[in-house]
Amino acid sequence: MLYIGIDLGTSAVKLLLVNDEGAIRRTVSREYPLAFPHPGWSEQEPADWWNGCLDGLRELLDGFDAKEVAGIGVGGQMHGLVVLDAQDAVIRPAILWNDGRTGEETDWLNTVIGRERLSEYTANIAFAGFTAPKILWMRNKEPENYARIAKIMLPKDYINYMLTGVHACDYSDASGMLLLDVKDKRWSPEMLEICGVTEAQMPRLFESYEVIGTLRPEIAAALGLSPDVRVVAGAGDNAAAAVGTGTVGEGGCNISLGTSGTIFISSKKFGVDPNNALHAFAHADGGWHLMGCMLSAASCNKWLCEDILHTADYGAEQADIQPEALGSNHVFFLPYLMGERSPINDVNARGAFVGMTMDTSRADMVQAVLEGVAFAIRDSFEVARSLGLDIPRSKLCGGGSKSPLWRTIFANVLGIPLDLVKTEQGPGYGGAMLAMVGCGRYGTVAEAADALVEVADTVTPDPALTARYEEQYRKFRRIYPAMKELFPAIQ
Repeated sequence: MLYIGIDLGTSAVKLLLVNDEGAIRRTVSREYPLAFPHPGWSEQEPADWWNGCLDGLRELLDGFDAKEVAGIGVGGQMHGLVVLDAQDAVIRPAILWNDGRTGEETDWLNTVIGRERLSEYTANIAFAGFTAPKILWMRNKEPENYARIAKIMLPKDYINYMLTGVHACDYSDASGMLLLDVKDKRWSPEMLEICGVTEAQMPRLFESYEVIGTLRPEIAAALGLSPDVRVVAGAGDNAAAAVGTGTVGEGGCNISLGTSGTIFISSKKFGVDPNNALHAFAHADGGWHLMGCMLSAASCNKWLCEDILHTADYGAEQADIQPEALGSNHVFFLPYLMGERSPINDVNARGAFVGMTMDTSRADMVQAVLEGVAFAIRDSFEVARSLGLDIPRSKLCGGGSKSPLWRTIFANVLGIPLDLVKTEQGPGYGGAMLAMVGCGRYGTVAEAADALVEVADTVTPDPALTARYEEQYRKFRRIYPAMKELFPAIQ
């Protein structure tokens, strides 16, 4: 049998066709536009996602017997607000995870409702990117659209709806809405009341590997698939990527270096960071996880190279960075181009180069960006350590992990070995694995991970370089507090 994994990303949808043994038979990608209607805003048209999926599925299946496809699993960008009216038509463009318009609503939730109550209701506090502040923004700024809302969904759930006609959401993705009682895995009645919505407006909740339905007959016919193809609930992109790297069960760690950056620590038990610097979310394996998320990770390098230096040859830009320069750069970079979430939770934070002189080179600036992202991930890593968590090693995935230099920087900034998996297809591969569980190929997500995930390489830190980066990190940690009060004034 064959299984399809879909990764609904911010810039493109990636589709994978996987066989019973977990081997990837084909991958397809379709890009779509990202709109910034105002500074700090970020939106997309759900129709663009769906059209990309349909077109990509046709190419993905070309030359294969589509009747062999047994299941589909989708991993997708989290937190985005998709609102449908009573006819299931999209009311407005989706407000994305990296949108910063909800500063007032986020402050209101954290100060008036209060962080302690939010943590009690949902195990988390409000962040500007979360879904609940977006709903409040619609109520405050677009009351006519708000009044039309019949169903509230997340991006990958819209794809599942278009495939099956079922309004569904999994616990991992729902955890990032600030509407889910994460511990008890149910919609929080208190948060629904605060946002002025009812449970009837929310999708039905499932575990990520549970089947939500089968294909709509017209979709099956259009693609040549069986109408009996099972569609599982899927997962938020970080949880799906963690499944794809085998980060399941107790004590696993995965660092994802994509458009955003995350550190993901899995657990069989529910737990909360008392300071809420890390998110406490449900995991796609049926357990829970702690996660730190930075809004701009590999996108910082993309911004510098493509928008500022006008090149897409990332390797050439990194080639001029000499080994002896690592851990000795006089230039630092704050990677807060879209504000920041974990652990500072500051929508006003901005990117900044610090320490430049007349002899600063192009290579120094590229190196500073790579190091700044690693330092920012370490900020969340240190929070996890402060909770008594032992993280002896981690998986590393995402587009940025393809850079040998960046891998070396990360391993030495964190001071731990980093494992690279053989099949590194992130949320798409995790989605396919979830579909395999939903179709009965494997009994549990852990069984699928044990059978399918293999470590291909390990990057080991060098003690001397780790020591130099320790000194650099101490300097980096002083920059944001020194600039924090300035950022709101320059908006």
